[in-house]
Amino acid sequence: MTRYLGVDLGEKNIGVALSDPMGMIAEPYRVLRHENRAEDARRLADIARAESASVIIVGQALGPNGEETPSARHAAKVAQAIRDVFTEGDVRLWDESGSTRAVKRLYIEMGVHRKDRRGHLDDRAAAYILQDYLDWQAPPQFSTDNRDEGNENGSDG
Repeated sequence: MTRYLGVDLGEKNIGVALSDPMGMIAEPYRVLRHENRAEDARRLADIARAESASVIIVGQALGPNGEETPSARHAAKVAQAIRDVFTEGDVRLWDESGSTRAVKRLYIEMGVHRKDRRGHLDDRAAAYILQDYLDWQAPPQFSTDNRDEGNENGSDG
């Protein structure tokens, strides 16, 4: 069984999510304050080790036609920094376009009051990204999503 760590990179914060030990369900884990690329990579690798995650999924916001954006280039650089310190595991990029908006929309659909939607959504966005990846790579009988194709960026370390 493979455990996964999901990462949503924000300008100020980094959302972190963790899968269950079977690698099927993603849950918000925590929010880290962004420091610098090397320190962020070290902290994410440390969390992966502490939680026995062997794969780290880094959200990468691609443009509407799949093109690389400045944010996507930043995510690729962070993913490489994580690979440099997390040599015992795998680091993959995954298109996370719209994840924070989707989480906000889910809160609205669930009837969560505006005042209760305030604050950091980064860890929830990380869980959304990670769950999207887990659904894509799961065998059809276990998937919660019946898509035929995924959106993996082809950067799987």
